[in-house]
Amino acid sequence: MKKAIATKNAPMAIGPYSQAIESNGFIFVSGQIPIDPATGDFVQGGIKEQAEQSFRNIKAILAEAGVGMDNIVKTTVLLYDIADFTAVNEVYAKQFTGDFPARSAFAVKDLPKGALVEIEVIAVR
Repeated sequence: MKKAIATKNAPMAIGPYSQAIESNGFIFVSGQIPIDPATGDFVQGGIKEQAEQSFRNIKAILAEAGVGMDNIVKTTVLLYDIADFTAVNEVYAKQFTGDFPARSAFAVKDLPKGALVEIEVIAVR
């Protein structure tokens, strides 16, 4: 069984997918780009500001599911430019308490709407 999770406190999907799906105690959050749900636009600034907004979107979706950042077991960070790896790590490290989740991070050719970063997570209840 699966259940879609959606909140107005994060950007609506820009394609045929759900913000998140819960199944068997796992919550799979779709990749979040740095769109401010209040404006529908990217946040102002560079990679750090974009990573922070992506995490705000993730937190809003997880809150809708009734869990938080400490429930995350796996993340995937997609970067437009691998040179931004260190800057994103600075933002990333501030998002978690206790043990960090497992993670993959890599550069890709392009991201939706020209984003500099996209982050997806898997959480457990």
